[in-house]
Amino acid sequence: MNREQLKQLEDDLWSAADNLRANSDLKASEYSTPVLGLIFLKFADINYRRYEAAILKEYQKLKGTRREKTLNEIAVAKCGFYLPDHARYSHLLNLPENQDIAKAIEKAMEAIEEYKPELQGSLPKDEYYRLTRTQETKLLPFDLLRQFDNIPDDATGDVFGQIYEYFLGKFALSEGQGGGEFFTPRSVVRLMVEIIEPHGGTVFDPACGSGGMFVQSAQFIEKHKEEYEAQGEDTSVFVSGQEKSSETVKLARMNLAVNGLRGQILQGISYYDDHFGSFGNFDYVLANPPFNVDEVSLSGVEKDPRFNTYGIPRKKTKAKKSEQGKETVPNANYLWINLFATSLREPDNKHPGGRAALVMANSASDARHSEADIRKTLIENNLIYGMLTLPSNMFYTVTLPATLWFFDKGKTDERILFIDARNIFTPIDRAHREFSEEQIQNIAIISRLHKGRSDEFVALVERYFEQGMVRLAENQKQVEPVAEQLLAVLDGNQEGQAGKQAVASLVDTWKGLAPLQKAWAAYQKKHTARAAADKKNRTQHELRATFDPFFTALHDSLKQIDKAVRRHEKALAEAAKQAGKRQSSDRATKQLKTALEELHKEVKNAESYFGHIHWLQERFPEAQYEDVTGLCKLADLDDVKEQDYSLNPGRYVGVVIEEDGKTEEEFADEFLRLHDSVKELTKKSIDLQNVIFENKKALLGE
Repeated sequence: MNREQLKQLEDDLWSAADNLRANSDLKASEYSTPVLGLIFLKFADINYRRYEAAILKEYQKLKGTRREKTLNEIAVAKCGFYLPDHARYSHLLNLPENQDIAKAIEKAMEAIEEYKPELQGSLPKDEYYRLTRTQETKLLPFDLLRQFDNIPDDATGDVFGQIYEYFLGKFALSEGQGGGEFFTPRSVVRLMVEIIEPHGGTVFDPACGSGGMFVQSAQFIEKHKEEYEAQGEDTSVFVSGQEKSSETVKLARMNLAVNGLRGQILQGISYYDDHFGSFGNFDYVLANPPFNVDEVSLSGVEKDPRFNTYGIPRKKTKAKKSEQGKETVPNANYLWINLFATSLREPDNKHPGGRAALVMANSASDARHSEADIRKTLIENNLIYGMLTLPSNMFYTVTLPATLWFFDKGKTDERILFIDARNIFTPIDRAHREFSEEQIQNIAIISRLHKGRSDEFVALVERYFEQGMVRLAENQKQVEPVAEQLLAVLDGNQEGQAGKQAVASLVDTWKGLAPLQKAWAAYQKKHTARAAADKKNRTQHELRATFDPFFTALHDSLKQIDKAVRRHEKALAEAAKQAGKRQSSDRATKQLKTALEELHKEVKNAESYFGHIHWLQERFPEAQYEDVTGLCKLADLDDVKEQDYSLNPGRYVGVVIEEDGKTEEEFADEFLRLHDSVKELTKKSIDLQNVIFENKKALLGE
């Protein structure tokens, strides 16, 4: 299932499920857990069926021998689940509608928990009775079962994980945000993981929510598994999470099971509970903790080394005698920051030292008073690897801007990497943004260049070339049928002749792809994986430059075709007008316009990969890290001291001032010309107002 198909499936499933809810009296908060439970049930059933033949074969083979095992023992060993008949998705789907479906689902969930102890008490059961409490919603579970049956049988755990996370995000959007808590979009988590690069080991999230940080960490490790294991590293992962809400704990446990992750999620408030003995215990820590919490008991945290190692945030004024013992921390942001720093493993012969990434409110980067003292201590202890400012509107339920903090216990360079990513995003809709996969890689490569990994930079550029070439080859196949459509639609008049010339130009332009393909093939042959990064980089610059004229000519041809089609439509409209008929495009023209739109879209898609190459090469021309105004800056301790220990990337990276190419005299002339134009337009506006006023008086006889 490709990306587009998965996106369509996600949208279709959500639309169907949300429409069902809209026709009931259920709130999103009542609806989310049972819906996610059914998605989990569908996954369990598909996963079980994938192994069922092997389970039955082994059962029959061992039956009657000294090594005989029960069916459920074999099933759990092979696929992690045992599903008796009454817990199968098809059994529930095919129950008659007069059956007590809530009871049937409850029994199915109990059966799964019975043979998978780590899920004990986590799957939704009573929630299905709420789902069927009224006559209107009585058949709602049946409808949901039918909708989720559209998930294909070949869907993998990764696909289920994405569908599950998609629904979690949509429910977060529906339910809103409170207490400074909000769902972290997948693209933000992906960026965090790409920068700290977990290799395996222990992963901790002290505010784990539904477990998205764990899922993305595991997926990163799986993606690089062969590479890490070739270096002799253990890629197994064990995750530990704390979450204060019991309902969210259940969601996280289901999320881990859906994604096949080993670990433990426990209910607890991380300010006061330390179920995992977190101090110095973890290889990786990731979280999006609640922002700006102001009611944490000072006495509950001030003696805890998790929070006091680098200093406790305190109020500016001393508490009155009557309030002593009841004081609260003014803002818990730095409690979380402390918790991250202290939870990381110290470096030793076997471990390079723990790494962490957390989402934090922008205000924490410049916080004053006791928070500033803590920040200074962290900086002087060389714990902070980097800071990254996110664009606004990246989160589903809040618009506030946020910053990513990165820690590294094994860091030896005292400099801090600052990245300002506020202008790097892809709009989802008017109110929400995300990072595309390419944008994630483009930002993450800055960190890798900083670590001297130029080979990964040229490999990324190479990947963009490869993806762009594949897209262009696919696009070329569309050109001939579109050209035939154009020639069939455009008639022999003057507009048609111009259109035919534009079509010929388009076809001719696409012939220019052949030499580019040869140049790309020659590059691949010459520059093997062992080729030096600097040589590859120089050739990549030369190769990319050869594509610029091709895309320029391609866009010119497409513009000419668009004009020809518009002129053709105009001619049709004029003819219809003269004949006294209703103006409308004929079917063939509509189909042609649709095909042209698709071609434009595909060309733009292919060109985007070359745009990413240009973006990278323009900023890092030598395939080595360098400070880029408006994007990144490697600041030493003196730079940070000069900024009063602020960790706001904007203070370090600067802003790009675009040069307009005008002299001072030219600017003054242009300014005066525009000023005169405004004066003239203002005078005309006043004259028109007077005319309107006089006309109104005459009309009303005033």
